[in-house]
Amino acid sequence: MNIEAGMVKKLRDACGAGMMDCKLALTEAEGDMDEAIKLLRKKGMAAADKKSSRAANEGVVDYYIHPGAKVGVLIEVNCETDFVAKTDDFKAFVHDVAMHIAAASPAWVSQEDVPAEAKAVEVEIYAAQAKALGKPDAVAEKIAEGKLKKWYTEVVLLDQPFVKDSEKTIDELRRELVGKIGENIEIKRFARFRVGDEIA
Repeated sequence: MNIEAGMVKKLRDACGAGMMDCKLALTEAEGDMDEAIKLLRKKGMAAADKKSSRAANEGVVDYYIHPGAKVGVLIEVNCETDFVAKTDDFKAFVHDVAMHIAAASPAWVSQEDVPAEAKAVEVEIYAAQAKALGKPDAVAEKIAEGKLKKWYTEVVLLDQPFVKDSEKTIDELRRELVGKIGENIEIKRFARFRVGDEIA
Protein backbone atom coordinates (compact mmCIF):
# COMPACT_ATOMS: atom_id res chain seq x y z
CA MET A 1 0.00 0.00 0.00
CA ASN A 2 1.21 3.50 -0.84
CA ILE A 3 1.59 5.57 2.35
CA GLU A 4 1.32 9.27 1.55
CA ALA A 5 3.48 11.89 3.29
CA GLY A 6 0.35 13.63 4.61
CA MET A 7 -0.72 10.46 6.44
CA VAL A 8 2.73 10.14 8.00
CA LYS A 9 2.64 13.78 9.13
CA LYS A 10 -0.84 13.36 10.59
CA LEU A 11 0.27 10.30 12.57
CA ARG A 12 3.43 12.04 13.74
CA ASP A 13 1.41 15.04 14.93
CA ALA A 14 -0.92 12.70 16.80
CA CYS A 15 1.70 10.73 18.70
CA GLY A 16 5.09 12.43 18.34
CA ALA A 17 6.95 9.38 16.99
CA GLY A 18 9.70 9.63 14.35
CA MET A 19 8.88 9.83 10.61
CA MET A 20 10.22 6.37 9.78
CA ASP A 21 8.45 4.80 12.78
CA CYS A 22 5.20 6.42 11.66
CA LYS A 23 5.62 5.21 8.08
CA LEU A 24 6.39 1.66 9.20
CA ALA A 25 3.43 1.64 11.58
CA LEU A 26 1.07 2.88 8.84
CA THR A 27 2.42 0.27 6.42
CA GLU A 28 1.93 -2.49 9.01
CA ALA A 29 -1.57 -1.19 9.80
CA GLU A 30 -2.39 -0.95 6.05
CA GLY A 31 -3.13 2.76 6.33
CA ASP A 32 -5.45 2.44 9.35
CA MET A 33 -4.59 5.48 11.50
CA ASP A 34 -6.08 4.12 14.77
CA GLU A 35 -4.31 0.80 14.37
CA ALA A 36 -1.02 2.58 13.58
CA ILE A 37 -1.36 4.63 16.79
CA LYS A 38 -1.92 1.40 18.77
CA LEU A 39 1.19 -0.17 17.22
CA LEU A 40 3.32 2.87 18.08
CA ARG A 41 1.97 2.93 21.64
CA LYS A 42 2.87 -0.75 22.10
CA LYS A 43 6.39 -0.16 20.77
CA GLY A 44 6.78 2.90 22.99
CA MET A 45 5.73 0.93 26.04
CA ALA A 46 8.13 -1.90 25.22
CA ALA A 47 10.94 0.67 24.92
CA ALA A 48 9.83 2.25 28.19
CA ASP A 49 10.00 -1.09 30.00
CA LYS A 50 13.63 -1.53 28.86
CA LYS A 51 14.54 1.91 30.22
CA SER A 52 12.79 1.51 33.58
CA SER A 53 15.92 0.16 35.31
CA ARG A 54 18.00 3.25 34.45
CA ALA A 55 18.64 5.82 37.20
CA ALA A 56 16.50 8.94 37.08
CA ASN A 57 18.27 11.49 39.27
CA GLU A 58 17.31 14.73 37.52
CA GLY A 59 13.88 16.26 37.10
CA VAL A 60 11.61 18.96 38.46
CA VAL A 61 9.32 19.87 41.32
CA ASP A 62 6.14 21.47 39.97
CA TYR A 63 2.80 22.59 41.37
CA TYR A 64 -0.79 22.95 40.26
CA ILE A 65 -3.36 25.19 41.95
CA HIS A 66 -6.96 24.50 40.91
CA PRO A 67 -9.06 27.56 39.98
CA GLY A 68 -10.59 28.92 43.16
CA ALA A 69 -7.43 28.07 45.13
CA LYS A 70 -9.12 25.38 47.24
CA VAL A 71 -7.01 22.45 45.96
CA GLY A 72 -3.27 22.39 45.24
CA VAL A 73 -0.69 19.76 44.32
CA LEU A 74 3.09 19.64 44.71
CA ILE A 75 4.83 16.93 42.66
CA GLU A 76 8.35 15.63 41.96
CA VAL A 77 8.99 13.85 38.66
CA ASN A 78 12.45 12.52 37.77
CA CYS A 79 14.25 11.87 34.49
CA GLU A 80 17.83 10.96 33.58
CA THR A 81 19.22 14.31 32.39
CA ASP A 82 18.79 18.00 33.14
CA PHE A 83 18.37 18.55 29.39
CA VAL A 84 15.16 16.48 29.28
CA ALA A 85 13.90 18.10 32.51
CA LYS A 86 13.89 21.44 30.65
CA THR A 87 11.97 20.22 27.58
CA ASP A 88 8.38 21.31 26.92
CA ASP A 89 7.19 17.69 26.61
CA PHE A 90 8.53 16.78 30.06
CA LYS A 91 7.20 19.94 31.71
CA ALA A 92 3.77 19.45 30.11
CA PHE A 93 3.66 15.85 31.38
CA VAL A 94 4.56 16.91 34.93
CA HIS A 95 1.93 19.66 34.91
CA ASP A 96 -0.72 17.32 33.48
CA VAL A 97 -0.02 14.75 36.20
CA ALA A 98 -0.21 17.43 38.91
CA MET A 99 -3.56 18.59 37.50
CA HIS A 100 -4.76 14.97 37.36
CA ILE A 101 -3.84 14.48 41.04
CA ALA A 102 -5.85 17.57 41.97
CA ALA A 103 -8.89 16.13 40.17
CA ALA A 104 -8.57 12.39 40.93
CA SER A 105 -7.11 12.49 44.47
CA PRO A 106 -4.95 9.31 44.42
CA ALA A 107 -3.48 8.12 47.72
CA TRP A 108 -0.28 6.47 46.44
CA VAL A 109 2.01 6.66 43.38
CA SER A 110 2.26 2.91 42.66
CA GLN A 111 0.87 -0.41 43.88
CA GLU A 112 4.21 -1.03 45.62
CA ASP A 113 3.55 2.06 47.78
CA VAL A 114 0.24 0.72 49.11
CA PRO A 115 0.79 -0.56 52.68
CA ALA A 116 0.23 -4.31 53.11
CA GLU A 117 -2.33 -3.59 55.86
CA ALA A 118 -4.43 -1.43 53.50
CA LYS A 119 -4.43 -4.20 50.86
CA ALA A 120 -5.30 -6.83 53.48
CA VAL A 121 -8.27 -4.78 54.75
CA GLU A 122 -9.67 -4.36 51.22
CA VAL A 123 -9.24 -8.05 50.35
CA GLU A 124 -10.91 -9.05 53.63
CA ILE A 125 -13.90 -6.77 52.94
CA TYR A 126 -14.31 -7.99 49.34
CA ALA A 127 -13.99 -11.67 50.33
CA ALA A 128 -16.55 -11.22 53.14
CA GLN A 129 -18.97 -9.54 50.70
CA ALA A 130 -18.62 -12.45 48.26
CA LYS A 131 -19.07 -15.06 51.00
CA ALA A 132 -22.20 -13.23 52.21
CA LEU A 133 -23.61 -13.85 48.73
CA GLY A 134 -22.97 -17.58 49.23
CA LYS A 135 -19.83 -17.84 47.07
CA PRO A 136 -17.37 -20.66 47.86
CA ASP A 137 -14.00 -19.62 49.38
CA ALA A 138 -12.03 -20.12 46.14
CA VAL A 139 -14.53 -18.03 44.14
CA ALA A 140 -14.68 -15.38 46.88
CA GLU A 141 -10.88 -15.11 46.71
CA LYS A 142 -10.94 -14.52 42.94
CA ILE A 143 -13.71 -11.95 43.28
CA ALA A 144 -11.66 -10.19 45.97
CA GLU A 145 -8.59 -10.10 43.68
CA GLY A 146 -10.67 -8.59 40.87
CA LYS A 147 -12.12 -5.94 43.16
CA LEU A 148 -8.64 -5.15 44.50
CA LYS A 149 -7.49 -4.38 40.92
CA LYS A 150 -10.50 -2.09 40.50
CA TRP A 151 -9.66 -0.40 43.82
CA TYR A 152 -6.11 0.25 42.56
CA THR A 153 -7.56 2.24 39.63
CA GLU A 154 -9.23 4.49 42.21
CA VAL A 155 -6.39 5.03 44.70
CA VAL A 156 -3.08 4.40 42.84
CA LEU A 157 -1.88 7.24 40.61
CA LEU A 158 -0.16 5.11 37.95
CA ASP A 159 -3.26 2.88 37.59
CA GLN A 160 -5.78 5.72 37.34
CA PRO A 161 -7.32 6.62 33.96
CA PHE A 162 -5.93 10.01 32.92
CA VAL A 163 -8.57 12.72 33.49
CA LYS A 164 -7.90 14.30 30.07
CA ASP A 165 -7.98 10.95 28.20
CA SER A 166 -9.64 8.05 30.03
CA GLU A 167 -8.41 5.61 27.36
CA LYS A 168 -4.92 5.86 28.92
CA THR A 169 -3.71 5.28 32.46
CA ILE A 170 -1.16 7.65 33.98
CA ASP A 171 1.45 4.89 33.62
CA GLU A 172 0.66 4.48 29.91
CA LEU A 173 1.02 8.24 29.53
CA ARG A 174 4.39 8.04 31.31
CA ARG A 175 5.60 5.14 29.17
CA GLU A 176 4.56 6.88 25.96
CA LEU A 177 6.72 9.85 26.94
CA VAL A 178 9.63 7.53 27.82
CA GLY A 179 9.34 6.01 24.34
CA LYS A 180 9.28 9.47 22.78
CA ILE A 181 12.17 11.11 24.66
CA GLY A 182 14.32 8.00 25.22
CA GLU A 183 14.85 8.45 28.95
CA ASN A 184 13.44 6.78 32.04
CA ILE A 185 10.83 8.89 33.83
CA GLU A 186 9.66 8.30 37.39
CA ILE A 187 6.87 9.99 39.31
CA LYS A 188 8.66 10.18 42.63
CA ARG A 189 6.15 11.68 45.05
CA PHE A 190 3.32 14.13 45.44
CA ALA A 191 1.31 15.96 48.06
CA ARG A 192 -2.28 17.07 47.55
CA PHE A 193 -3.69 19.86 49.67
CA ARG A 194 -7.34 20.81 50.03
CA VAL A 195 -8.60 23.67 52.15
CA GLY A 196 -10.20 22.28 55.29
CA ASP A 197 -8.45 18.88 55.23
CA GLU A 198 -6.86 17.86 58.49
CA ILE A 199 -3.10 17.26 58.55
CA ALA A 200 -2.42 13.58 59.18
